[in-house]
Amino acid sequence: MRCGYSLDFCLLVNATLKRGARWGLIATLVILITPSVIILALRWVAPPWSAYMLRTHWQAQADGPTIYYHWVDIGDMAACMPLAVVAAEDQTFPYHRGFEWDALRTALAHNLSTQGQRLRGGSTISQQTAKNLFLWPTRSYARKAVEGYLTLWLELLWPKRRILEMYLNIAQFDDYVFGVGAAAQRLFGTTAAALTQRQCAALAAVLPAPRRFNAAAPSAYTQRRINWIMQQMRQLGQGYLADIVARK
Repeated sequence: MRCGYSLDFCLLVNATLKRGARWGLIATLVILITPSVIILALRWVAPPWSAYMLRTHWQAQADGPTIYYHWVDIGDMAACMPLAVVAAEDQTFPYHRGFEWDALRTALAHNLSTQGQRLRGGSTISQQTAKNLFLWPTRSYARKAVEGYLTLWLELLWPKRRILEMYLNIAQFDDYVFGVGAAAQRLFGTTAAALTQRQCAALAAVLPAPRRFNAAAPSAYTQRRINWIMQQMRQLGQGYLADIVARK
């Protein structure tokens, strides 16, 4: 750096810039690495809430409960429940590493052609888990980039079983209802372990819009989606997720 002032002043400026650059680099590394530390801890610890739950809580009235959520291990859920969400949301889940590139390319082409109309997501279960757990619901390329970074850490630090277990526990299934455990109790008056095939498919059917669709009282459209999901479940077969869901 050229400096037109005294030597001492120039040395001070250079030292300050170097110190600022060093602290800037440290801050950047902390920001980039901190998510990995949290994600690693959540491999074994059930989260007390998710970003979507907090947003719902803040938007709700202060009096009375604002969210319904309790953690259920994937091994304590009906076997049809993991299969139903994979059949409905992401049938390549056992094989991809967080991203389904063909779906992303299709979604990007669609979004570029809509010129501000409703955007298409193209997200995998891994991406949706990252979004639901840490991020906000608006659609933007900035949020998508952060989601992608978090998804990389999820796939690196968690087995597929944990990703699917987390998704099933933090996904929203109705107003203020998060996770299969709370959904089974509030919507069907049963436990996650006792869900029937059709109830599992009904819960999976409302995932695209849980505030618009109702698993307990499905509309004609939702009924058709339930039937389609059940057909996909039969085609995939009960053993489709056996290697993932089995406790290692």
